[in-house]
Amino acid sequence: MRNKVIQMTAAASMIFTLSACGSSTGTLPDEPYEAVPYNLYPIPEDAYVGDTMPFVTDDGTLELYYLYDTDHNGQGYHPVWKYSTKNLYEYKDHGMVLNFGLMSDPDPAIGTGSVMQDKNGLYHLFYTGHNDAGNGGKGKECVMHATSTDREHWTKIPEDTFFSEENYSKDDFRDPEVFWVDEENCYWLLIAAREQSMGGVVAKYTSTDLKNWEFKGPIYAPFQQYMLECPDLFKMGNKYYLTYSWDCVTYYAVSDSLNGPFTAPHDNVLDGTGFIFYAAKTAELNGARYLCGWLGRAALTEDSGMYQWAGNVLNHQLVQKEDGTLGVKAPDTFKDYFKKEKEFKAVAKSGKTKIKGNTITLTAEAENPALADMGTRAPSMTLECDVRMDNDGVAGFAFGGSEKDPTWTVLCLDGKNGLLHYEGYEMADLAKFDPAAWTKFDFSVDPVHHVKLVCENEIVVMYVDDTKVLSSRIRHSTNGAHIGVFAETGNAEFSNIKMTLPEK
Repeated sequence: MRNKVIQMTAAASMIFTLSACGSSTGTLPDEPYEAVPYNLYPIPEDAYVGDTMPFVTDDGTLELYYLYDTDHNGQGYHPVWKYSTKNLYEYKDHGMVLNFGLMSDPDPAIGTGSVMQDKNGLYHLFYTGHNDAGNGGKGKECVMHATSTDREHWTKIPEDTFFSEENYSKDDFRDPEVFWVDEENCYWLLIAAREQSMGGVVAKYTSTDLKNWEFKGPIYAPFQQYMLECPDLFKMGNKYYLTYSWDCVTYYAVSDSLNGPFTAPHDNVLDGTGFIFYAAKTAELNGARYLCGWLGRAALTEDSGMYQWAGNVLNHQLVQKEDGTLGVKAPDTFKDYFKKEKEFKAVAKSGKTKIKGNTITLTAEAENPALADMGTRAPSMTLECDVRMDNDGVAGFAFGGSEKDPTWTVLCLDGKNGLLHYEGYEMADLAKFDPAAWTKFDFSVDPVHHVKLVCENEIVVMYVDDTKVLSSRIRHSTNGAHIGVFAETGNAEFSNIKMTLPEK
């Protein structure tokens, strides 16, 4: 991937600054910057968070079991580790709770699964066993079972292991999701499978004892993807939703019935492409439903919009729209974490830029984008504002402009292409390259859009209208970089700008 950040000379920087008009130009001084612990988006030391398996306890704790990944996996890999939290900004690290097996076992590698509690109080972890040797012809992947009385120590039950059905791939049979269904008085097991004629499907099994499972066929078969990984089924309001992942993306489908048929909305992607947000499953905590996944680790040393499998925990709060589609917003609990308002300051840097109170109005002209600087981006912060822009304009948030690095890269609200995106492009380069990391967004629905940025170190998560989110790693926003707003084409107004910091 090309590195799009172009360094500016001191003279060019001066010309860029003095080109602003309509408000006094100036320079906001650099403020001290020191990275903070990942309180919102935890990550294990020298390792990464893979697929999550959320479970909510009776005392209102969200436990996130996850596949523990490293850059030096051996023959055996992906033991199950666990975090727990009551508020999504304070996490306890429980370490490893289930190890992978021997090379002679079905699970020298562990794949995604789910945790649940039966009616007698016993806890069950159903998970994927993966062995590239093929388990004597039975297949590389299978469903495995472990139980626990305390959710810290798990005992495997090898005799409960089972493999795929006839006409289904023996090597693609993974990610069991198990739950009780009152309407049918039995347990369901949903699993990502691949049928010879239909391709990737979500298959359904039922059981009354969590040991013997009856195959019921596919509950969802869109005839599109190779696999539908990490399926999860839940109810919000009077709708049922099925989430699944493939193509480095998390998708969803919706139904009026538990048994379907499930239909994918026209735009059934809530976050971005390319392992920005993957393998998400859901959990309901204190009346809110969260979509729990991970933000992939960056693939290159510079911002590029390219990510690899596994990274930091990333949770979004789901919103049910009037038409039955889903939206996302920042967890409401973050309001209890970000309680200190930061004084608003801004100066014009380029183009036709006006600043009045906490409103910034920008008008871009040919080859002259408009930009305002709001000072050093705090290592942990939120920024909220209302944005009014041309439907075919390109505007958003800019990062850079410090004494040691005067360049600016931009996080885009792209009305021209109907996208939210970031991939390290400088404003001057936006028209030269296609977006690389993006999610679709319809700017025509409302004239004004409410935007919220949540930032923690290089992680910058942008929520728009409680509808879409674009999660990013923006290294160019750290180490003392400033944060600003820009318009690359058209007119844009950023009003009611408010920044908040952690109270401590």
